[in-house]
Amino acid sequence: MWRDVLRGRNGGVIATACLGEAIYAMNVFLVSTAMPSVVRDIGGVRFLAWVNTLYLIAAIVVGAATGFLKQQLGTRQLMLTGAACFAIGSLAAAAAPAMAFVLIGRTLQGAGEGAIAASAYALLAEQLPSKLIPKALGAMAMVWAVGALVGPLASGVLTELLSWRVALLMNLPLIAAFAALVLGSVPAGRAAEASHRLPVSRLALLAVGIMLVALASVAGGFAWPLLGCGAVALVGVVVTDRLATVHLFPRDAFRPTTQLGAVLWVALLMPLGQASTSVFLPITVQNLWGYRPVMAGVVVATTALSWSLAALLVTLPREVTPVRCIRIGATLTALGLAAATLAIPQRALLPVLAAQVTIGAGFGLGWGFLNQVGTEAAPEAERDLAAALLPTTQNMGYALGAAVAGLIANATGYARELAMGTGHGGVAVFAMGTALAALGALASQRLKA
Repeated sequence: MWRDVLRGRNGGVIATACLGEAIYAMNVFLVSTAMPSVVRDIGGVRFLAWVNTLYLIAAIVVGAATGFLKQQLGTRQLMLTGAACFAIGSLAAAAAPAMAFVLIGRTLQGAGEGAIAASAYALLAEQLPSKLIPKALGAMAMVWAVGALVGPLASGVLTELLSWRVALLMNLPLIAAFAALVLGSVPAGRAAEASHRLPVSRLALLAVGIMLVALASVAGGFAWPLLGCGAVALVGVVVTDRLATVHLFPRDAFRPTTQLGAVLWVALLMPLGQASTSVFLPITVQNLWGYRPVMAGVVVATTALSWSLAALLVTLPREVTPVRCIRIGATLTALGLAAATLAIPQRALLPVLAAQVTIGAGFGLGWGFLNQVGTEAAPEAERDLAAALLPTTQNMGYALGAAVAGLIANATGYARELAMGTGHGGVAVFAMGTALAALGALASQRLKA
């Protein structure tokens, strides 16, 4: 029942997680709506994908280390540190005189978001009964609905009337409120004595692997060798982690023959596919279709609104089958991306909006149950790691997807078309997103009901 989710200690835990999610959600819409104005003002369209990629690299590395950091610092201190890092990054991005400073600010934001998101998911797993987690995640999804309504409109209006710099500062009040709520709702706890050192080498290899994939998007003739080296590095992280004494991931992470492994592949491939539209659709709508920033924000917000509504609706029935919801959701995401691939070159706004609704509904139907199924599939001693790994895997999917989309956009000339404001390209970018999401739908079929 929803009253069990919202009352007493459960309510404080949910409120903390929701506000942490709100920081992320609001920032997504602020940045995606304002970024076309940023590149027109200070340049750097060639590195547009890096605005998301560097943010996500930092989020992934810190998120992967959350299990270790949570033991050493405690949940409260980790969340407060993440909030401070996010605030500093927001200030740096808003004051940026050149794209390099925007990228530095986004990296700091990513590190803060990685700590906040992973520790919030772990907090839900350790404080709530398993049956309440999908409802808790449904409540968190509603935050995206609010962000989708407020973020793009507010960011678009502020960008048009004042400046994109003002728009990028809108999340500072949320960060302050989150810090206050953490102090009031999350027990201080006691940090454990450091019995093991932070596995810096594996975290560095993780960052290098994603960075190599990102570099491939702007490396010209060296693109494919860099992409291959990046893939080898990422596989190496998973393999060496299984052999290590101190683990960043559960032992079954990414084993396709296990329940947890299949969950993580779905969680990786769905955002990997969707990154094509999340990165390139807003600037396509503005630079090629001629719409103002507010309309670009509406196009982006459509996905979040349908995600939130589907996540809420799926929690209402007394009995739902988690695995079935995951399978339907992954399939809808792939179908929505396929529809977008056909509609975007035609500049067909209504079909694109319908495709965005389908993509969002797919995520909303299945995402909350991915957390539940994955956490339950992990051994008791590794459930904390499994819960924290889901948002980290999601961020990894978006980072790799943004890099691959950027690589294809540069290789096919689509990035140049966006900079010039002419052309009808982009088919290859969005078609690759569709193919990756389709692999996620296939991975969902391996889940056991």
